[in-house]
Amino acid sequence: MTETVVSTAKQQSAVAARPEERRVTPAQPKAKRSGGRLRALDGLRLVAALMVALYHYGGRGGEITAAWGTSPKTQFPVLHSWFSYGCLGVQVFFVISGFVICMSGWGRPLRSFFASRASRLLPAYWAAVLLVTFVFALPTVAYKALSPSDVLVNLTMLQMPLGVDRVLGVCWTLWAEVRFYALFALCIVLPGASRRRVILFCAGWTLAAAITQSSKDALLNVILMPEYAPFFIGGVGLYLVHRNRKDAYAWGIVAVNFLIGQHYAVRDLWNASDPNAFAHRTSLGITLIVAFGFVAVAAIALGWLDWANWRWLTVAGALTYPFYLVHEHLGWVVVRTLHRSLHIPSYATFLLTIASMLLLAWLLNRYIENWLTPKLRAALSKPLA
Repeated sequence: MTETVVSTAKQQSAVAARPEERRVTPAQPKAKRSGGRLRALDGLRLVAALMVALYHYGGRGGEITAAWGTSPKTQFPVLHSWFSYGCLGVQVFFVISGFVICMSGWGRPLRSFFASRASRLLPAYWAAVLLVTFVFALPTVAYKALSPSDVLVNLTMLQMPLGVDRVLGVCWTLWAEVRFYALFALCIVLPGASRRRVILFCAGWTLAAAITQSSKDALLNVILMPEYAPFFIGGVGLYLVHRNRKDAYAWGIVAVNFLIGQHYAVRDLWNASDPNAFAHRTSLGITLIVAFGFVAVAAIALGWLDWANWRWLTVAGALTYPFYLVHEHLGWVVVRTLHRSLHIPSYATFLLTIASMLLLAWLLNRYIENWLTPKLRAALSKPLA
């Protein structure tokens, strides 16, 4: 007993001798933590990808018209107008990305962040570029493959700033994602994530993007992406809400960027005045779908969808990225084969094409991503000599 008292006294004396350990820090709001993977977010990813697929197969003209043999207006006389709103799945993706990148980059060193992002994006992307090139090069396929030189440049994911033709039509969104990753890495991950730094980043980017839009400066436009920034920033703000639902600054970031984001979406996609438009979207419809993206991610951030915890949603989330990459161009081939060669009805062709692209995405995930992603992450995570 005496030894215990002496030991305790020594410990108290040692603590007293170190004033920095006695310093009282202000109480901080505890970060709101999920009990596990946010599976509802995986489900929302798939919803966004399917929205884009609806648009590419039945909500626009172009190459898909050649695949069907007639305009999708003829194939889907009622639904084509609804399908035309599917392009807004991209804006939903960007909100999700803002949330996820802030969540995955918080407390992570720059090397780990880079390794995580590169290993997530590149394996399926490389496979999709090579697969589409191979299929388009087949003599029985009516679509022209790019030159070997252009395909090799596409493997870098820098074909757009270099002015090289794209193998994958959807890769323009990846170029926007890469720029967002770079901004977030330099401003948040490199110095170390904190609530204050993230708020300043969001506020600064919002203001700088608005100034860029006004100045019409081409370089700043490429870097700051005024038309897409509100969706990424809004997603980042929603992650702050996920950490602390009473954070007034976070809610302010979300509200301001929703208002700006819907403006850009309406400006770019509202086409009521164009008599030659494939389908006439309404400004209200566009705004409502943008609102859906923000509200859905907000519901996940607040934990309102924690009940959606089914394991199949994790599988759905894993299939989303490879499905997104391959569905457009290879979908043309499948639609043409099923509808024009095998004379399968339009709606059955539509569903079978989506199912076949999901199956292909599963194969890419299982045999490419599950094999190459951990190897690439491990290689990139090694410290520099």
